[in-house]
Amino acid sequence: MQTPLRAVLFDLDGTLVDNMAWHVEAWIEAAAALGHAITAARVMRDFAGRRNEEIFPMLLGRPVPPDELARLAEEKEARYRAVYAPHLRPASGAAALLDELASAGVVCGIASAAPRDNRELVLRGLGWAERFAAVVGAEQVRRGKPAPDLFLAGAAALGVDPAAVLVFEDAALGVEAARAAGMTVCGLTTGEPADVLLRAGAIAVAPDFVSLPSSVTALWRAPSEK
Repeated sequence: MQTPLRAVLFDLDGTLVDNMAWHVEAWIEAAAALGHAITAARVMRDFAGRRNEEIFPMLLGRPVPPDELARLAEEKEARYRAVYAPHLRPASGAAALLDELASAGVVCGIASAAPRDNRELVLRGLGWAERFAAVVGAEQVRRGKPAPDLFLAGAAALGVDPAAVLVFEDAALGVEAARAAGMTVCGLTTGEPADVLLRAGAIAVAPDFVSLPSSVTALWRAPSEK
């Protein structure tokens, strides 16, 4: 990172919360109900980070009228919330990292393709709404990841130069989006292997926020703390 760190943007699903297994389950069930068999690998490769408005036409292989799209998306997301809600908990080390970044004067935000109800399930359920200066969602941009729109909107909402932003992401499409926005990225291997995230452009990877490498924590820690 050439520019001093001023902000951190977090992806939500699979990053701040380790919930992708329940998203994958919901997508596989939703696809089966529509007559399509898909794998967990395809969900992570093609769906993670994209908007439902982009995913359903891809899944069905045809344009999807707005009313049908709204119905399909709500059925899938309601299915996900029902199965995930009992398991809601922060990713390992996430709360401590947010405290550390706040103490270091680094402003934090969320840039996620997750629908509003899904974001609120997490932020209200964990009591985290006040921890983030900005939350940017799918409804605020035209394109999902790997387009840079979500991350650029997040930087704009925080009032910082994209070059001064560190992103935490778990999906290759999200890493590509953050890099396209001119940001530095650390990948979390909750959903995809380390080599996939590194090839997508992450500078480093970690299994969780407890195990972040010094090359990442050095971006906000004073020399004596490294």
